[in-house]
Amino acid sequence: MTRVAVLKGGRSYERQVSLASGARVEDALERLGHEVIGIDVGSDLLRRLRDAACELAFIALHGPGGEDGSVQQLLEVLQLPYTGSGVSACARCSDKILTKHALRDAGLPTPDWVAFSDSAFRELGAADTLDAIELRLDFPLVVKPASQGSALGIKFARTPDDVPAALVAAFSYGRNVVLERYVPGRDLAVSVLGRVGGGAEVLPIVEAIPQGQDFYDFASRYDIGRTLFECPAELDDVLTARVQQIALDAYELLGCDGFARVDMMVGDDDEPQILEINPIPGLTETSLLPQAADAAGIAFDELVARVVEVAQARATRTA
Repeated sequence: MTRVAVLKGGRSYERQVSLASGARVEDALERLGHEVIGIDVGSDLLRRLRDAACELAFIALHGPGGEDGSVQQLLEVLQLPYTGSGVSACARCSDKILTKHALRDAGLPTPDWVAFSDSAFRELGAADTLDAIELRLDFPLVVKPASQGSALGIKFARTPDDVPAALVAAFSYGRNVVLERYVPGRDLAVSVLGRVGGGAEVLPIVEAIPQGQDFYDFASRYDIGRTLFECPAELDDVLTARVQQIALDAYELLGCDGFARVDMMVGDDDEPQILEINPIPGLTETSLLPQAADAAGIAFDELVARVVEVAQARATRTA
């Protein structure tokens, strides 16, 4: 039995998703025989961790503070082992701009994009480049914050007239935004799960099929009935193998560990395009990693147990 702190909640826009993930993890850990301390993360986190004398932290925090390397850095200061990717991988994955540059530099496919900070719009006249952006990327565009997950703040700009409102929405979630070429096609999520002995395996691909709309947003992701999830996705063997290999390459490139989810679009040309890598995927009832694990014959409790075992094995190797 291990004394495990489940870190959840926090103050990000993804708080409710994190609370749901954390509650599910707590139940699984208790069924597995661990002693569980649930911590809704706030300014007293370090004191509560010290008082609890935990042996491991299971990170179920989503969004800034949880996925950007911040809490991981604090746990390393405490020398407390934790689940999931380390500081540098989380920092890279949580910044969509850094992620896309890394992917492009490594020759991995990702849609063309431009990125701006709010200060560039206020002080450098970036708004005057919108005509050039239209020529480079064409419409429609996807406009999204550079540092959020769960499809928060993402807007679909069909015409230039849609861009200003989309930018306002994206800037409300952070100081940097990404304008990305829209890839029409199939929305795929590819989860990667670490192995205790090292390396990782790619789980069956999940396809998200929005119902009654053409764009997969935050509500579609978490409201039951808004999206049909098909797992394994109906792809031919060649495309399946290619998508899974690209996901594994991205996972390794960014330095992920334990588990992660790679989101892609596959257009009519069957060319996969990486949208982002999520280092701490959701673990709610409608989240995609648990669906993929289930399709691979890995029940939720077994999934949680494996994530814990991988974290413990990593701590032993680095001790």
